[in-house]
Amino acid sequence: MSSKTTKETTVAPTTQGQSGKKKSGENINARLQLVIKSGKYSLGYKETMRNLRLAKAKLVVVANNIPPIRKSEIEYYSMLSHADIYFYPGNNVELGTACGKYHGVGVMTVQDAGDSDIIRAVKLMQSQ
Repeated sequence: MSSKTTKETTVAPTTQGQSGKKKSGENINARLQLVIKSGKYSLGYKETMRNLRLAKAKLVVVANNIPPIRKSEIEYYSMLSHADIYFYPGNNVELGTACGKYHGVGVMTVQDAGDSDIIRAVKLMQSQ
């Protein structure tokens, strides 16, 4: 019986760690939906690059399955325009769903957060 108890205790912490990540993902999704409703945003690589060049972007949200060359280019332009960058843990389909769209979204730019506190939350997550 003691071996079964040991196995159960080792399984419990990993379950808590996964729920913490899931809760964080849900938290970002809720904040993204609030930006969609009340803020100003743009979707897509071309619009993101335009906003970064004009220094209008405050936050760039990048899906985890965009090509590496685009990812590095977005990182470089974000650094130059002093925009924060958040690497969304899901792929482009999941990011599109979080934005309320029926298509994939590889990159999203937040120009005005509206009622959402997503920019502050991303800065807080990056500092931890």
